[in-house]
Amino acid sequence: MSEPLPERRPEASSQKIVVLDYGSGNLRSAERALERAGARVTVTADHDLAMSCAGLVVPGVGAFAACMAGLRAVGGDELIARRTAAGRPVLGICVGMQVLFESGVEHGMKTSGCGVWPGVVERLDSGTSTRPVILPHMGWNTVSSAPGSVLFDGLSPDTRFYFVHSYGVRSGAPGMVSWTTHGAPFVAAVEDGVVSATQFHPEKSGDAGFAVLSNWLGSLS
Repeated sequence: MSEPLPERRPEASSQKIVVLDYGSGNLRSAERALERAGARVTVTADHDLAMSCAGLVVPGVGAFAACMAGLRAVGGDELIARRTAAGRPVLGICVGMQVLFESGVEHGMKTSGCGVWPGVVERLDSGTSTRPVILPHMGWNTVSSAPGSVLFDGLSPDTRFYFVHSYGVRSGAPGMVSWTTHGAPFVAAVEDGVVSATQFHPEKSGDAGFAVLSNWLGSLS
């Protein structure tokens, strides 16, 4: 792992952030990590609060189809569409990133996503019989960040982030795309206008994840 990053002091005027509660994701971990980075955080599915906040965070763990079912149950897909149409920032994390894409394929079943971006979430490359790739991908990886990235600003190329997943986006992502490799390359993060997302868990990535969240909060208007 890379050297710890220096602690940053939260800004005096912290941003109001909503972590969307739709029954999936490490809600309290995300809340604590964002608070450490200086945000004032509410965990809720209330649409008025989620529309009026400076930034909406969409977490997610588990299966793509289950997360989409949970999102639809609270109108989260409509909320994300409304925020993006209004130019309001959104940050997806892990499966919360995946559901922003057009669709996901798990066990031969295709599920429609939120459709913010084109692209299909699919099983990561499992290698060959002679050189298998262990799935789920669980552990620390470096990321090849996109030129001009806001999320990775100030971070060295050897900085590591924590991943835990078996599915990801292997092509077709728009905007500024950052990559990592587990057997084969896949999308580690996307920055496209007001919508950003990470396949890794910044809330589980220690000081490196804190820096990413701080950078995102600093980009909010």
